[in-house]
Amino acid sequence: MREKYTAPGFRLSAFHCPHCEVYAHQNWFGIGRFNLVGEIRISFEAYIEGLYASVCSRCKNYALWHGTEMIYPLSSNAPLPSTDMPKTVKEDFDEARKIVNASPRAAAALLRLALQKLMIHLGEKGKDLNDDIGSLVEKGLPAKIQKALDSVRVIGNNAVHPGEIDLKDDMHTAIALFELTNMIVDVMITQPKKVEEVYSKIPESAKEAIKKRNEHK
Repeated sequence: MREKYTAPGFRLSAFHCPHCEVYAHQNWFGIGRFNLVGEIRISFEAYIEGLYASVCSRCKNYALWHGTEMIYPLSSNAPLPSTDMPKTVKEDFDEARKIVNASPRAAAALLRLALQKLMIHLGEKGKDLNDDIGSLVEKGLPAKIQKALDSVRVIGNNAVHPGEIDLKDDMHTAIALFELTNMIVDVMITQPKKVEEVYSKIPESAKEAIKKRNEHK
């Protein structure tokens, strides 16, 4: 699972760059106004009140800020997708990140669709999220994640169907769906992969001993 995402914020010394998406130090500058003749700068006039630039120390690209809001590039407060997220799920996840600031409702609808695709990738039917999540809980998914999904109307009696827009969805709901999707990927894909990587390094003699021990239980 990726490191915790730090969204771009006014005057923060470091955050995940909206261009290269790497957590990096940011340099801040005021933006000035100059008297010009043709293409030649003549003299500095004054700083433009409320207009600033942050420059990423890694990729050297800049972001423009008006007051405390970033106006270029269009950014997202949502976390980045897990590195182990399946490609088909990640496509919807990334699209939701691009639009969440403009339309949290549309982003939430995309994320429910992403969750449905994730269920299919994990071997579930992908028809009823309530049944699929229940099955995953039996396979090791923490019940707390099931409760959290209930709280944002993903499963349960008031579930919203994948891809449908719920007029009650807001930014809080959308961000919760981003985080919960990453959590499911972490528990059901990333953690088992890490366990398998560790197990693969165990000598064969030790593996045989473990196998015999399990057979006698």
